[in-house]
Amino acid sequence: MSTEWNAGYVTDVNYTFGYYGELNPLRCRLPLLMVGRHAPKIENACELGFGQGLSVSIHAAAQPGINWYGTDFNPSQAAFASEMVRLAGADAKLYDEAFAEFCNRQDLPEFDFIGLHGIWTWISDANRGVLVDFIRRKLRPGGVLYISYNTLPGWSASAPIRHLMKRHADVMGAPGQGIIGQTDAALNFIEQFLNLEPLYAKANPGAAERLKQVKGQDRKYLAHEYMNRDWHPMYFADIENWLGDAKVGFASSAHTLDNLYELNMTPQQAEFMRNIPDVSLRETIRDYCVNQQFRRDYWVRGVRALVGHEQVAAMRDERVVLTMAKEDLPTKVRGVIGEAGLLEAIYQPIYELLLDYKPHTILELETHVGGKAVSFPQLTSALTILLGLGVIQPAASGQDVNKAKARTQALNKAISRRSLSVGDVAYFASPVTGGGVSAPRFSQLFWLGKQNGGKTSDDWAQFAWSLLQAQGQALIKDGATLQGEDNLVELKSQAAQWGAKVLPVWTALGI
Repeated sequence: MSTEWNAGYVTDVNYTFGYYGELNPLRCRLPLLMVGRHAPKIENACELGFGQGLSVSIHAAAQPGINWYGTDFNPSQAAFASEMVRLAGADAKLYDEAFAEFCNRQDLPEFDFIGLHGIWTWISDANRGVLVDFIRRKLRPGGVLYISYNTLPGWSASAPIRHLMKRHADVMGAPGQGIIGQTDAALNFIEQFLNLEPLYAKANPGAAERLKQVKGQDRKYLAHEYMNRDWHPMYFADIENWLGDAKVGFASSAHTLDNLYELNMTPQQAEFMRNIPDVSLRETIRDYCVNQQFRRDYWVRGVRALVGHEQVAAMRDERVVLTMAKEDLPTKVRGVIGEAGLLEAIYQPIYELLLDYKPHTILELETHVGGKAVSFPQLTSALTILLGLGVIQPAASGQDVNKAKARTQALNKAISRRSLSVGDVAYFASPVTGGGVSAPRFSQLFWLGKQNGGKTSDDWAQFAWSLLQAQGQALIKDGATLQGEDNLVELKSQAAQWGAKVLPVWTALGI
């Protein structure tokens, strides 16, 4: 029996508890429709390599109309995800099987959505072959594949840094040092080396700054990002060659701001792009223009174009909901080449309708803003930006929201109980969006204080402070650890702000 069940992947530290909205099948519809691509109804969904499984457990709880399947070969991570699903009262079939084992199960349905986040770059060619075969056999015609991966040319200058980190760990790392210790030792070694001004550093002046950024990142994340045996950034055409055997075609970036040339390129570059008829070459040139390091894309098995009235009619049926407090609504958007202001004449009418924090169809928005001289193309462009900024999210049907409420409430209580001692899970589930909502530890504690009968922001702050006191914990503000009652003063301030800005949004989102 092989002892290398991890296939060269880091397993001695668990992955971070991240949530990735692109894995939300409900969310994929609007970006596809915005670029004139057909979006399927999704009944069966699968996430491959789900890590800690926070995304899949949130989606399983918040989307009662979708049957979820998934696997992650790390048993402790699969156990955590399964426990979250169980506590939510949801029914997802999650396994701790390697890709080759899971992808050849005989009890899997055909899928309308398959998600691969942060997997493709870090696996072997053999495993890529397994995944492509699985997508070919199990993704329905019209089904959506979400895939993210490290991209060239953006990684070209930084790839040598990663190589040195892994090489140092392989050659100099002590077995008892652990992967975190090996990562720190490798970073210190590279820093010392770059200070010697090798020609590589002179030819790549951004290398030192890149190393500085890397050193400031979470060590568990770095271990999984940089220290695996397999690590293969790819050009867009490389991905296209791999996925061609699965009969899927590129449909759209899952990060909608990527689709707006005017935010990310000079006018001359955008015009050059528009004159390239081939999609593959056009996407490649785009990556060169913006020096893309990480792509998040939707691919479809049998891309179907929607044109004219067909596209407009499909978009009008979609529902969106505001997910940000009024005080935080943006007035600018930042692209690769700089900032652009959001025209009040266009965005204010949109906010007017959405500020009731209820889901509205795009038809309702069109009708409302039409009276303010905002055209449908202007509305579509604005919604593309607002979705990319996280200001709005697609909303589930009212029927699905009612079915999901009990499950998301149970999951959120389970997550908040974890926050009593640690703050590593920083998301709640919303039945309205069918996905995750940012929920830092103290927001969770204030929410839990309210659930336990607290009536005022002072009550919620006192609840949180009593928990911190019992565990000998204190807040850190401006780099300094607060002492005694200063903690309660700060918590009262944070609780009041949470009650005024966050709580109304959470309430509207069914949290």
